[in-house]
Formats: sequence, structure tokens, C-alpha cells
Amino acid sequence: METLNKLVSSTTKQQKRRGRGYGSGVGGHTTGRGAKGDKVRGKTKITFDGTKIKKGWIKRTPFLRGKHRVLPQKDLYIYNLNDLEKMFKANDLVDIKTIAKISGISENHLTGKVKVLSNGKLTKILNFKGLLFSKQAKDQVIAAGCKID
Repeated sequence: METLNKLVSSTTKQQKRRGRGYGSGVGGHTTGRGAKGDKVRGKTKITFDGTKIKKGWIKRTPFLRGKHRVLPQKDLYIYNLNDLEKMFKANDLVDIKTIAKISGISENHLTGKVKVLSNGKLTKILNFKGLLFSKQAKDQVIAAGCKID
């Protein structure tokens, strides 16, 4: 017994073909091109903004000259030599993680960098790894006999 849901379809309908003239039933000579103008006839610059000179995107972008161009550094932690002298024992490894543990910064906030400045004196021999130094601090650390990696 044949049921309606098992019948083979006997008709197939063709898709309407856009852009094949008025006789196709869909559109005319500008089908699929939008409106008229430069976008239809040729290529237009992405930055083209019509005749709006004063309010174009180029006028809305900030000037990138001088001191405003310098981007701020993310999370720069600054320590002096006398701070490191108090925090660490002799022959300890001084890197970002050990400084974070001692000073109470969570490890999730370790996205920044640590810079060592030359305030104070260093009498202990320490091993430094992955830190930034000012020129005077680097000279004092090397003079104290510490290793910098």
C-alpha cells in the first residue's frame, strides 16, 4: 500500500536565476549590484566618504605625534636595591615569581615586568633572572659579584 510520505516526487522546480535580464522574473540590469554609482561601475577606496570632508574618518582619528604616541607600559613593578637586600637571603634566586611571593602580588597579576633601581647598596650575592635594571643598578649588582641572566 502506498502512503503519501513514501511517494517519489514527480516535479522539481528550478531555482530563479538572478541577474539574467527582465525575462528571468527576478530583477533587471542592476540585479545583485546594489544601487547605481561608483560601487556598481568600478572599485572605490575603502576610505572614501563622499564629500564629507570635515567629518570623514581621517579627521576623527587622533594625531599620533610626540609624547602622546608613547604607549604606557603594562604593570611595571619597581624595586630598589635596598628592598631586595631586605627581602632575600644570600645566594637566593631573584625572579618575578619569587618577588611576587614575597611582596604579596598574586601570580595572576604577573603580566608586567620588574625593574630594579639603584637606591641603596647590595651587600649579598644574589642570582637575578628575567629582570630589568637601570644602568647604575646593573653596575652596582655586577660590582657586588651577582649573576644576571
